[in-house]
Amino acid sequence: MRHGVRLAVDPGDARIGVAASDPSGILATPVETVRRGAGDLDRIAHLVLEHEAREVIVGYPASLSGEEGPAARGARAFATALARALAPIPVRLVDERLTTVTAHGQLRSGAAFGKRGARGGRARRSVIDQAAATVLLQNALDTERRTGRPPGEAVGENPS
Repeated sequence: MRHGVRLAVDPGDARIGVAASDPSGILATPVETVRRGAGDLDRIAHLVLEHEAREVIVGYPASLSGEEGPAARGARAFATALARALAPIPVRLVDERLTTVTAHGQLRSGAAFGKRGARGGRARRSVIDQAAATVLLQNALDTERRTGRPPGEAVGENPS
């Protein structure tokens, strides 16, 4: 297992959930939700510096058929722009299928974020975005620990 903090971002149309790992790459925790649009890449770059992240994981909504649909193309374009903004920090696309469903289930059951899952409306969506990024990152960390290889696919100018 590689040492160092990983940051995960789960880009949506309106918001981007962000999570970070501990330096040992064992546990993912929520960080914040970034508003999608002008300045979002700058905010993520700031979080990478603040957390001293060695790598950024971007959620990739792969289809069951293996074809790249509109959401997957959007995630790939976002990851490519992020890779350019963060160079030389590596960016990787990692399959995020079912992360939001898992996050919803954890929040409903109270398994994640304690009482924060009881919020409604906009605050709940923000928490769900962070929870989805946390699930994405935890799955990536577990995959790397199990396989001994970095998860997903290297993006853009930072293939490692």
